[in-house]
Amino acid sequence: MIGLQLKSSLRDLWRGNRCLHLVTGLLLIAGVFFIYSSTYVSEDEAVRPLYLRQMVWIGVALCLYLFFSVTDYRQLKRYEWPIFVGALVLLVLVLFLGHTIYGAKRWIMLYGGIGIQPSEVAKLATIILLAGRLSEPGRNRRTPHELILTLFFVALPAILILQQPDLGTALVFLPTAFVLMFVAGVPFRYIGGLAAVGLIVVALLLSALLLPARLGAGEALQDRIASFTGLSGYQRARIEVFFNPALDPLGAGWNRRQSEIAVGSGGVRGKGYLQGTQNILGYLPRSVAPTDFIYSVIAEEKGFVGASAVLGAFGLLLLTILHTALRTLDAHGRLLCVGVATLLFFHIFINIAMTVGLMPITGLPLPLLSYGGSFLMVVMSALGIVQSVYIRCDRRTSYR
Repeated sequence: MIGLQLKSSLRDLWRGNRCLHLVTGLLLIAGVFFIYSSTYVSEDEAVRPLYLRQMVWIGVALCLYLFFSVTDYRQLKRYEWPIFVGALVLLVLVLFLGHTIYGAKRWIMLYGGIGIQPSEVAKLATIILLAGRLSEPGRNRRTPHELILTLFFVALPAILILQQPDLGTALVFLPTAFVLMFVAGVPFRYIGGLAAVGLIVVALLLSALLLPARLGAGEALQDRIASFTGLSGYQRARIEVFFNPALDPLGAGWNRRQSEIAVGSGGVRGKGYLQGTQNILGYLPRSVAPTDFIYSVIAEEKGFVGASAVLGAFGLLLLTILHTALRTLDAHGRLLCVGVATLLFFHIFINIAMTVGLMPITGLPLPLLSYGGSFLMVVMSALGIVQSVYIRCDRRTSYR
């Protein structure tokens, strides 16, 4: 019996999307090499072996990828609520029992110093819940009531993540929800109206942060007005430095400036593997080089050619996921694929944009390349779900 199940699982994997297998594997391998490059000269004994830890995380993540690939994705409908509620419970627990690193309480530490980030789990849990709800037969997705319910389920994890605080991760939930609602058939006038409200809120927040200083207000008044935004001090500093890089070049603006230098100094072909001077000399801090700024390391060492190759690989990965969404007639599978593609796209876009100075520093990792176990396992689980949809695509049957 076990042999038959194993044979069936291997047959399913063989039927999977081999392009997705290949691109995912290449990005994982590249991630290990450049994590090593960003840490091998470090004098910190805890930082130097990060590439070995990443290899362990990859092993665990591959098991999750295989598990979700051979498991029928439609089974997720049975467990969408337990998964979502479990993610919310973890988000609440981290506020009380979480471990604080760099001023943010985002990690729950387990045995042996291993930590998990509940916010990463919540991303996939929310996609699973929304895809299940919005694909239910007979559900009227064109009513304001359904729209409000969807936003409520998105707001729950986002608000809890904001308390850590982690603004960048919380913001990812909104565009993901908007894209899922659009694909599910929610009227565009509702989505467009919500987007307009969001832009107005952003404009008001930026005005509260930037205008008082431009109008000559004193520091005490500036701080009082900025406090109404609900942003922490370092979050406000990152936004202010983005609009005025000369404001704090040795503090909040340091990482951004050094990242821009690293990317620009790579030229066309780069300085060579393990030859990135910004990294070797420590100007690009080794505490963030293997995580948030791994793209800067790649661009400095492999230049425009290497950076473009990474972008091409990510583009192929996203196209493969969207092709799977188009290939299936099952609304549930389509929404799962679109949710995963949207989540990955915004991580890729925001991470790379912040490394080249086009967006404020947010702390979002680069999928499959940045060091980190929690996000890697979530991404690989999500890609496994996409493979499950691909394997079970059948144009002759609609599960709508």
